[in-house]
Amino acid sequence: MTRLAIIGGTGVYNPRILDDIRETVQRTPFGDVTVTIGSHAGEEIAFIPRHGALHSVPPHLINYRANIMALNMLGVKSILATAAVGSLNLDLEPGMFVLADQFLDFTRTRKSTFYEGGEQGVIHCDMTIPYCPELRQALNKAGEELGFSIQNGGTYVCTEGPRFETAAEISMFKQLGGDLVGMTSVPEVVLARELGICYANISIITNHAAGISPNILTHSEVLQVMKDSTSDVRQLMMESIKYIKADKNCDCAQILNETGVSK
Repeated sequence: MTRLAIIGGTGVYNPRILDDIRETVQRTPFGDVTVTIGSHAGEEIAFIPRHGALHSVPPHLINYRANIMALNMLGVKSILATAAVGSLNLDLEPGMFVLADQFLDFTRTRKSTFYEGGEQGVIHCDMTIPYCPELRQALNKAGEELGFSIQNGGTYVCTEGPRFETAAEISMFKQLGGDLVGMTSVPEVVLARELGICYANISIITNHAAGISPNILTHSEVLQVMKDSTSDVRQLMMESIKYIKADKNCDCAQILNETGVSK
């Protein structure tokens, strides 16, 4: 049983953090997904590079439903997902890790639910605490032990992309209480929640956002910071696994009581 999965964001494409890796193609109602499965410390772990192995899929065209459904079909109960983000807060510096606990959704064109009526019915999924507190605690504990600069909690503003945001948009997001700005956490976290899967976001700050940074923003800058941070991100995830319990006391799977789907 593969109970744990990693979704690698920008710069985190290589599954060789795992041993004995193999690839499988998981067929879902939303499309086929190539999933790499390997092991670490006796734990079987699934891995999906969110943007493709060569960063060929932009954030607004990612097949989020296929990815999350594929992991669900493999039996995954917990997902650790990385994301490169900009900071809206001068106290959150490039290179820091933030474990988001809330989000503001400014996406527009994405399929954000598995329940679109018809045979699937209509489900209104609770999102009071979208990011699993127990997974965040496991990551925070591992980060502190490793001596990393890590913050447990922060509001992730998800934009449509693939363009960066304007200075006016960043000013608005900051006034609304945003701490981080990125392009991928929604609908990923929502879809995981609908299937009762625990989900944690590891945001890696690559830059200060538009209007806060003194320089214009470039994708190459993001890639460089991610390249410098990749080793630490992998270490953080691998060290946290020992703290992720098979039986958790969070409310992430509560939606299954409404859908009638066993997990």
